[in-house]
Amino acid sequence: MTVNPGEICLSVSLSEQEAWDLAQFLKRTGFADFRSQAVDDEEAYRMQAVGEMIRANLEVHGIKPR
Repeated sequence: MTVNPGEICLSVSLSEQEAWDLAQFLKRTGFADFRSQAVDDEEAYRMQAVGEMIRANLEVHGIKPR
């Protein structure tokens, strides 16, 4: 896998249950949750975008809660 300069590639081993739980959390987390932990809207949107990247990657691996 090629990583662009300034990017970080994460790899984490999760059990199927841990992956499912994380996917459930990301499915249920909305902007208000991110905003309550962010310094401003811009940071909250960035945080939410990263959460969506992780959720999409879990989906690629068959972890897609409904």
